Amino acid sequence: MYRFLLSRQWVILTLVALALIPTMIELGFWQLHRHEHRVALNKVIADSLAARPVPAETMTSPGARVGDDDLYRRVTAKGHFDTAEEVVVRRRTNADDRVGYHVLTPFVLDDGKVLMVNRGWIPSNGASQTAFPEIPAPPAGETTVTGRLMPDQTTEDSGIKNVAGLPDRQVMLINSEQQAERLGKQVLGGYVEMTEPKPAGDTPELIAEPDHDSIGNHMAYAVQWWLFAAGVPIGWFVLARREVRDRASQDGEGDEGEDETEEAAEPAAV
Repeated sequence: MYRFLLSRQWVILTLVALALIPTMIELGFWQLHRHEHRVALNKVIADSLAARPVPAETMTSPGARVGDDDLYRRVTAKGHFDTAEEVVVRRRTNADDRVGYHVLTPFVLDDGKVLMVNRGWIPSNGASQTAFPEIPAPPAGETTVTGRLMPDQTTEDSGIKNVAGLPDRQVMLINSEQQAERLGKQVLGGYVEMTEPKPAGDTPELIAEPDHDSIGNHMAYAVQWWLFAAGVPIGWFVLARREVRDRASQDGEGDEGEDETEEAAEPAAV
């Protein structure tokens, strides 16, 4: 009755089903791990934003890497802005998805080291993508800044290509190593998204706090993949049972046809 399972069609179908089950289970665990990572990251962000600011040099140093546990940690620094070495980061959006620039200004600390400070977002100047935009000046003289500590941006992590040959004083990524090479100074690892002091006239537009409440749909996707994995053997069994019924029905019709033929072949009674 089940010899049809050895046919080429059913062998291929069975092999595909056997391959799909572990694949779907693995995809479910992948989504579960993404869910767990998002929950852990949200906790880190919430804790960092709630913590009291600490001096930036206690959290990072020249050439250091900002770890995930220090992401969005509130830090302070005392020094002055060096607007002569200011650059803009191309193709960045604000809260309304308008495309413009992020303003990246070196902040020279009292000990001579440099902390790169993202002062916020400004719009593009018309259609020009080459002219350096007009940027509101930061506070002059000695200043204390407060902001959120961020890791260096890389192409691998952000997906943004570090395009060469850009217009003067424009960059694609905020990267302390690149800025240290450009400035010829000791630059603290990572950078800071400035939150204080507030800019005069609300520009540059400060970067909003990150969302740390949403956990996304990863858990729902994980359950979905596992349900799919459970459905594969059920579907295979349903198809096999249907094949058995169809073959039994065809065999029954064939036997009935043979009986009718035999009856028709018998001579009629006189």
